[in-house]
Amino acid sequence: MTHHYFKIYKPYGYLSQFVNHQTKRRNKKLLNELYDFTDKVMAVGRLDEKSEGLLLLTTDGKFSNYITSSKIEKEYHVMVDGLVTPEAILELQKGIEISVEGKAYKTKPCNAQVLNDISHIVPRFVRDERHGPTSWLSITLSEGKFRQVRKMTAKVGFPTLRLVRVRIGDYKLEAMQPSNCIEILPADNYLQ
Repeated sequence: MTHHYFKIYKPYGYLSQFVNHQTKRRNKKLLNELYDFTDKVMAVGRLDEKSEGLLLLTTDGKFSNYITSSKIEKEYHVMVDGLVTPEAILELQKGIEISVEGKAYKTKPCNAQVLNDISHIVPRFVRDERHGPTSWLSITLSEGKFRQVRKMTAKVGFPTLRLVRVRIGDYKLEAMQPSNCIEILPADNYLQ
């Protein structure tokens, strides 16, 4: 079987799935509304409905397992409420305790820093400036717990207002716009 690999800029407000199995949430926007995928295509990992950015799609289960493993870094550019402090950045870098499935979990150390240049981020209204200042962070993880970045920034006192995944391993969002989808080749290190 010939496998297919795509990268898509998942827009805000879409679920990272193709079929909605939930009866309560019937009117949700799904990925198959953006592009005509074959029925064998699956999302590699997830971005929640309110998150946006790079999402990989494939028909190759081994590729999916490889990308979601802890070997592959995921980089997020995150708008937070308030002017982030050096202390909060240090806490994020060291790893902090969050709740995962109702249990305490200490995140692995990660790369976290203030992001001064946001010219690559597609503008989207989040809130009026009169509600106070915001900051942008770059957070790079080697793990992916449910809503992890949001839980981490909230725990250090700076709730996430906007979350854009810009990189998964060697795959980058680059100049893609929301809803763009590009067929890609699997990375060389996956093929070895």
